[in-house]
Amino acid sequence: MNTRSIDTAVPGTTGALGALAASADPEYVAWAAARQKRIWRRRVLPALGIVGLIALWWLVIVAFGVKPFIAPTPWAVLETLYAKRDVLLDNLLPTAFEAAGGFVLGNLAAIVVATIFVHNKTLQDIFFPVVLMFNAVPLVAKAPVLVLIMGNGVEPKITIAALVCFFPTLVNMVRGLESVNPQAMELMRVLSASRTEIFFRLRLLNALPYLFSALRIAASMCVIGAVVGEWVGATVGIGAMILQATFNFDSPLLYAAIVMSATLSGLFFLLVTLAERWVIRWQPEEGAH
Repeated sequence: MNTRSIDTAVPGTTGALGALAASADPEYVAWAAARQKRIWRRRVLPALGIVGLIALWWLVIVAFGVKPFIAPTPWAVLETLYAKRDVLLDNLLPTAFEAAGGFVLGNLAAIVVATIFVHNKTLQDIFFPVVLMFNAVPLVAKAPVLVLIMGNGVEPKITIAALVCFFPTLVNMVRGLESVNPQAMELMRVLSASRTEIFFRLRLLNALPYLFSALRIAASMCVIGAVVGEWVGATVGIGAMILQATFNFDSPLLYAAIVMSATLSGLFFLLVTLAERWVIRWQPEEGAH
């Protein structure tokens, strides 16, 4: 069933008239019920998962008598989040800036390189293995080198976050640009379309779902890159706070900083998901038939 056609089946109907039109169309009623169920599942089930994880965390601490300096209770972490909210927010802002900067730079570079690779197979054959080998180097090994080269400012942190985002976006973007329907490609060539027209009207549109799949991964990974960069050399940021809390055996603050970084990753992921829904409007809703 095409959900878009159902949406336009009763245009301009509001209030009682809309309800009457919907009730007169059993197919619309069934679709609306299924859509409401999907929305309920997307909102309630993740919340249940988080609540269940917190309950399991609390149960393990109580059942096994875990010492507070090893793992605090969720309540202790919540108290720390409230009591030290100003300090946590002050350290979250630099990490958010570094992660966002790395996200933008890394993904833009990946899109440009993927475009070059698709249009020049020789360059792809030469440099793609190099990119693969560079990505195989552990992140904690890259970070000190970048700090030595760029100094102890925000530049190495942004660069590390960008490197984390670069490879998954490059791989997905290349795959999306290359996986064009051969018949559609042949039709564009028959119509004498230029390479630029083929790229923007066919390849890029085909690659958008692949791109956003990679962006969702990068949205989470960029925060990890920024935190790792702060571990190497920083006095502010969530990464620096994690190190300080670890050395001071302040486990509530350590867990609170981890919660803040996870929340930041979730926020980036949510923004990418909303952007995908706004940009890619021709795809049916998930679970719709």
